[in-house]
Amino acid sequence: MKTGHYKSEIIKNLFFSRRLTSAELSERMDKSIPLINKMIQELQEEGYVLETGLGDSTGGRRPVMYSLKTELLYVVAVAVDQLYTRIAIIDIANMNEHVVEKADLVLLDNPAAHVRLVEIIKNTIEKSGLDKRKIAGIGIGMPGFVDAKSGINYTFFDTPEKGIVDYVSRQTELPVFIDNDSTVMALAEQKFGAALNAPNAMVINIGWGVGLGLVLKGEMFRGDGGFAGEFSHIPLFNNNKLCGCGKTGCLETETSMLVIVEKAIAGLNSGRTSMLKNLRLDDPETACDAIMDAVREGDQFAVELLSEIGYHIGRGLAILIHLLNPAIIVLSGRGAAAGNMWKAPIQQAMNEHCIPRLAEDTRIEISSLWKEAEILGAASLAMEHFHKVAAGRKMGIIPHESDQEVAER
Repeated sequence: MKTGHYKSEIIKNLFFSRRLTSAELSERMDKSIPLINKMIQELQEEGYVLETGLGDSTGGRRPVMYSLKTELLYVVAVAVDQLYTRIAIIDIANMNEHVVEKADLVLLDNPAAHVRLVEIIKNTIEKSGLDKRKIAGIGIGMPGFVDAKSGINYTFFDTPEKGIVDYVSRQTELPVFIDNDSTVMALAEQKFGAALNAPNAMVINIGWGVGLGLVLKGEMFRGDGGFAGEFSHIPLFNNNKLCGCGKTGCLETETSMLVIVEKAIAGLNSGRTSMLKNLRLDDPETACDAIMDAVREGDQFAVELLSEIGYHIGRGLAILIHLLNPAIIVLSGRGAAAGNMWKAPIQQAMNEHCIPRLAEDTRIEISSLWKEAEILGAASLAMEHFHKVAAGRKMGIIPHESDQEVAER
């Protein structure tokens, strides 16, 4: 029997759903209930799965619910953006963050960025004091043109190895999985957030750029080359502003959080009255947080800035709605801290630029995960591949399979 594979699938399903019955596991894995019960019993005997109460009755006896045992297994979740990197070691049983670190890591024009990334990861693992055999893998969300299959970031991380995945994996001796930061956020929203159970959703990452993660027919959509979702680079403006991609007039040049900081500083320097003060371009994170706070407080200048940017994002969304007709658009990422203040300007743009019949059933939701979406998505990315991780057997987490069983699988 392919026992190791089945057990890893059970662990993965329990990670994403927290508590499941054997019948629910049977349905999700398309395996018989007797087989699932046998695997659960073995996982209980091995100390990995626990009974955690009873589920709702469907007419007979209430079914037993199962969950993962805490401190069984951890994943390293890494959220990289263009200026900072956050990292958490997460217990897969309860999503509690064991160790959280934040470090400066500027990606642009930084040939040693890959060295610094590994240093951050290694230091965090060492600080945790965990036995490395309890770490199932490392999930990393990162900006740029990311080929998740090949493990290469074509925009950042110029590594001497085959790609950033190969380099980090060799240095840490752990399985590593990467994806574009916006796709990783969409994965988090699909598994735990506002896009839960949505068959078609667009997740907008409002950050230093404006990214897009796509859920189509219940699956993450990455395109043939893995580069789908470059929402930032829709050419919407004739502003002659150079974008980081090398083109001019991209959506990003008028809508990113860096743009809102720049416009806020320019407005304050020109004499605009506002609760905002002491904003600096060399500290964009603090400046951005201050602007989002001011928006929530109703500061007129801050609200004007956000409304202008929201309207432009809405223009871009109108194009996507005409192409994809999603049920839900989730605003996530750093900028989602402004909450419902985004809805009015975005809706105005959609009303002006969308065919009403196409947009009438599309709703806009604000992520409750926002800034943490990338961390949760990175953890989810690692667990999405858990059943493939050969290192799991070496850690003793999953019982050893014969070469024949591995070949059959």
